[in-house]
Amino acid sequence: MIYEALYSAGLLIVLSKLLEGVLRRFRLNAIVAYTAAGILLGPVTGIVDPAGEVEVLLGIGIFLFFFLIGLDGLDISGFLAAIRGRCSVAAVVSVLTSLLAALVVTFNIGFDFGHELGFAGSLAVAGVLSLTSLGVVAKVLNDEGKLRTPIGIEMFTTALIAELLVLLVVGFSVGEHAAHPTPAGLLRLVGQIAGFVLVTWLLASRVIPPVIVSLRRLLRVPQLSFAVVLGVLFLVVTGAEEIGLHGSLGALLFGAALFRLPHQVRRELVPAMRSAADGLFVPLFFSSAGLYLGMSFTALPGWTIAALVAIPAVGKFAGAALGAAAARFEQPLVAATGLMAKGIAEIALLLVLRESGLIGADLFSLLVLIMLGYILFMPPIIGRVVQRASSAASPATAGSLPPSLLRFALDDIIVGDVIDASRAFPGPSVPVRSFAEHWVVADQQDYVVAEHGKLVGIVSLRLLRYLPRQAWAGTPLGNVTRANTPNTWSDEPVEDALQQMTEASLSVLPVLDRESKRFVGAITSQEIVELVTSAARGPA
Repeated sequence: MIYEALYSAGLLIVLSKLLEGVLRRFRLNAIVAYTAAGILLGPVTGIVDPAGEVEVLLGIGIFLFFFLIGLDGLDISGFLAAIRGRCSVAAVVSVLTSLLAALVVTFNIGFDFGHELGFAGSLAVAGVLSLTSLGVVAKVLNDEGKLRTPIGIEMFTTALIAELLVLLVVGFSVGEHAAHPTPAGLLRLVGQIAGFVLVTWLLASRVIPPVIVSLRRLLRVPQLSFAVVLGVLFLVVTGAEEIGLHGSLGALLFGAALFRLPHQVRRELVPAMRSAADGLFVPLFFSSAGLYLGMSFTALPGWTIAALVAIPAVGKFAGAALGAAAARFEQPLVAATGLMAKGIAEIALLLVLRESGLIGADLFSLLVLIMLGYILFMPPIIGRVVQRASSAASPATAGSLPPSLLRFALDDIIVGDVIDASRAFPGPSVPVRSFAEHWVVADQQDYVVAEHGKLVGIVSLRLLRYLPRQAWAGTPLGNVTRANTPNTWSDEPVEDALQQMTEASLSVLPVLDRESKRFVGAITSQEIVELVTSAARGPA
């Protein structure tokens, strides 16, 4: 009955939030509180039965949770920028080694560990055991003041790449196609996934952002962004399920593809999503882990339990250390320790695996307890190791900071707060030689050209190499200036300006006054980095 579902949901939500407040005093994670609420109302007292209509709400919680991971936790532009660097080597080696080590246990390679998971279940569980939580890594580094140091950037970027790679592996494993894979079926699936990804990506990155902006200006309906995105999210989840992917992967992809949303729209959307998630769906979703938790795992052989705890952990640390050494990190063991972080996404994935029937109650309970152990004990261990790491290296420069890291400190700051109104700019009549001798500075590739309050364009140093040196003295800057360049507005959020720079591959953007369209200055990526690092240092 629906009333029984509402009764169960109400009890779970209220007790979850009350326990969150109590356990926070002991510095325990909110997910521990939600799981404890489920245990108390389920296995301990038997008040709440997880079956029935309440599962519909749990399903919505799964999709909303993974959508928020994609929207707020995964930065695709940062991933694409980072994957070209040496951190990608560390991430790939770490993920492959960790997956192979975990598969030894989950797929019974060479030994019989007393469980039957099949190909899909083995790969999915191995993926969960190999996952690194980017959110936990970022929080620990920020708490220890190491987020902008070389070791912090290496650890953050490697975790970013590794997390997305493993999420894709697990998402593939939980689809209906993975139960009995065949060459023809896999080939057909690749085509379906490619089409689904392309359509979802174009819809989320090219269609929805301008449509939302236009509708907000035209209709002025409160929470319009929330309604449109939530509705399309459910359609994307349905589409993912139709082609054999789990809806959580569709939700994750859809959230990540919304990176082009203007900051103003994001500020309206994310708080509304967070309120619905944090107040209703996430407590209900994770308390269900406690409802399903039991002691049935104790029937497993002791050496099976020990193997599931030890072998993936050793393999993950060894893989992370090998990857860090292969990438020539200065402190590979410190980086390897950081990549041992796990968070709430792992428990969310285990709930997905249980709901999909890939793992049973005994293995689910054991793995949830293992993840809770990681959540409780790894952050202080990582913090201690990172704090003791050598910090003699200088803070990172603009070129080494991944875009996803810069976004952490840019909320509520507009371009007008950053620009230096007294700065001078070269005019179009300045000779290229004079510009090169008097205007070029370190760590900046692009320069704004303006005259008498009017924007002329942008000149890029990388384009000057096509101009013969002997012609520099007689060529005015206006002849090599790129017109029709992007610009930002003085009242626009800095995060939107950074997004434009990243997409246009520029290190500077001209700033115009929105009402008069008059040129008022410029903002550079170096200034944004200085803003972020000063925020990280805090007041003197």
